[in-house]
Amino acid sequence: MKLNYKRTFLIGFAFFGILLLWQVYDSWCPTFLTDIFARRLYGMSSAQLKTSDPDKILNVQWIVGIIMACDNLAALILLPIFGRLSDRTNTPMGKRMPYILVGTLVSAVAFPFIPLFFHFNEIVAMVVAMGIVLIFMMMYRNPAVALMPDITPKPLRAKANGIINIMGYFGGAFATVMGLFLVLSNYINAPDGARNLWTIELPFIIASVLMVISALVLYATIKENDVAAEMREELELGERLAATEDPVDDDKPMPRSNRRMLLAILGAEFLWFMSDNALGTYIGNYVIYYLNSASSATSILTILGGAFSVLGFAVAGLIADKVGRKYTVTAGLGITFLGLLIMCFIGPTAAVVGVNGERAFPRLLYAVWALKGFGMALVHNCSFPMVVELCSSKKIGRFTGYYYAASMSAQTITPVALGLVLDATMAWRTLPVYAGLLTAMSFGVFMGLVKNIPAKKLENVKGLEALGGED
Repeated sequence: MKLNYKRTFLIGFAFFGILLLWQVYDSWCPTFLTDIFARRLYGMSSAQLKTSDPDKILNVQWIVGIIMACDNLAALILLPIFGRLSDRTNTPMGKRMPYILVGTLVSAVAFPFIPLFFHFNEIVAMVVAMGIVLIFMMMYRNPAVALMPDITPKPLRAKANGIINIMGYFGGAFATVMGLFLVLSNYINAPDGARNLWTIELPFIIASVLMVISALVLYATIKENDVAAEMREELELGERLAATEDPVDDDKPMPRSNRRMLLAILGAEFLWFMSDNALGTYIGNYVIYYLNSASSATSILTILGGAFSVLGFAVAGLIADKVGRKYTVTAGLGITFLGLLIMCFIGPTAAVVGVNGERAFPRLLYAVWALKGFGMALVHNCSFPMVVELCSSKKIGRFTGYYYAASMSAQTITPVALGLVLDATMAWRTLPVYAGLLTAMSFGVFMGLVKNIPAKKLENVKGLEALGGED
């Protein structure tokens, strides 16, 4: 039983498109919403408010959180639905591919309309465009993620998951590099008549084009039905080698031990996504409105975090082989918590470096993002395979839906919860405190309730083997 690296990299093109789009979405949309609500409520842009009355910027964050949470609420409902539908689909091109292609096409067409409507201050149209993108990305996301375990034996899924996550982070890194050249804070801080639409439009157009290309590469190179037939015997062997406390049997109710394991993993996942999404949603505003630094610094943060995430995915399998998946995840959570603890003591610098009064970016925050990127890579590399380990090949879409239901419910709650906290405390310093507490709670749940069951016989990826060729 050997992992086909070439095929796994090609499957990773699905994840490339997903993280490319979400990186642009998460980096730009919260700031769009902050600015557009500032105009509607106070008659001034967010840049004007930052100078005249910065507390009002904090006052609108709960509204921003609600809009971001509504998108995630739709995902919470739709991801399990599309997972189950794709489990039951049978077409000449496979059971996942129709959802991937349709979801990609509609999302790619709708995505560039978000900055267009923002530029012309059309708040309802902008939110509707965000909703359309999210709905059809959910059609795409669950089947795309389920495709890897569909055609990968259970003992090899941590190895494969590392590879497709590395591909995904390449997509996220590409989106982030665009932010270095198309600087959002330059657009936000510019007077109304001097705002250049293409500064905010180009990243969305480029993301749409690359997402379509990635889906077409996936469709052209992965013949889903043929690969599934070719892998049938290895998949059956993988079922017998699964790292579960009790065997998985579709004809019997789920054993209590496996159900307990599933609920514990999903509960811890809910908490760490509450933390991670809070940072992802508000870091752009944190940099612009609290640190008063250029938004390009956020792009550098994301690139650095992505680079250390790739390193984490490359070594996660080696660590899991030595200590097991449970302790790999808890180590990642511990490293992430250390980074957030450091972030609690970081504030704006004194040095003014920008023409708009922007301050120098605190360099210690780069170390925080490196720790967070590496730590969360260890978490994500092992947690998803642990969930789909507990089901048969007939229910991968459903269990992928459970995994994303936990993450999306967290991402539904946390923007609103943190927005209310920011409004109540009137202090951006509560961001790392909020995230750190949730990370510590997820560590406690995972460490206390999840058993460490090593995979049988076969080893996970080791070192830079994750970037290698055929076995």
